[in-house]
Amino acid sequence: MKSAVILLPGLNRDRDMIAALTKIGGKAPVTVWQTDTDIPDVDLIVIPGGFSYGDYLRCGAIAARMPVMRAVAEKAAKGVTVMGVCNGFQILLEAGLLPGALMRNASLKFVCREVKLEVANAGTRFTSRYEKGQVIRCPIAHHDGNYFADEATLARIEGEGQVAFRYAEGTNPNGSLNDIAGIVNTEGNVLGMMPHPENLIEEAHGGTDGRALFEAALGRAA
Repeated sequence: MKSAVILLPGLNRDRDMIAALTKIGGKAPVTVWQTDTDIPDVDLIVIPGGFSYGDYLRCGAIAARMPVMRAVAEKAAKGVTVMGVCNGFQILLEAGLLPGALMRNASLKFVCREVKLEVANAGTRFTSRYEKGQVIRCPIAHHDGNYFADEATLARIEGEGQVAFRYAEGTNPNGSLNDIAGIVNTEGNVLGMMPHPENLIEEAHGGTDGRALFEAALGRAA
């Protein structure tokens, strides 16, 4: 399957994401710059983490208004698989492709460590290589990862199974409501998550817990 990585000024996890997609997908993804208005025919589009535009205004707010994000939205509307990690999650929220918002961590501090994630829904195209309730390890590195949604929105995403991952075993690092670490849209083809699965895909990283997410999204054999 073909993949693409979106490049924006300030993103600093693009090389990690490109390496993960190349190793697991068997071919390097194409890269698409912020001003591009067209994305090649691919099966998976990924927006990596970092600090797009220095996180000025709000995290992801400026990036969400770049021409390339209109192209991402068009692809998502056609059913293409889209994933945003960390700043990528913030950008997807700001672009209106996912519900809710990400606020400053409850501690008001940048947090960089490993957490445990529970697979809340194993029926998505991103989590199908995991078991429901499975607990995996995953690194995080963010300052604004505190997921928030109004009461009605929260009830809807919980009721419709849109929560893909939760922080498990008391490892919630940011105060996210309901321990939410990652969600999908109602159609199930767009995922946003704060943790970095691309940084735990091989033993050299200290484990492979993130690998199954990419295998599922890329449709690769385990």
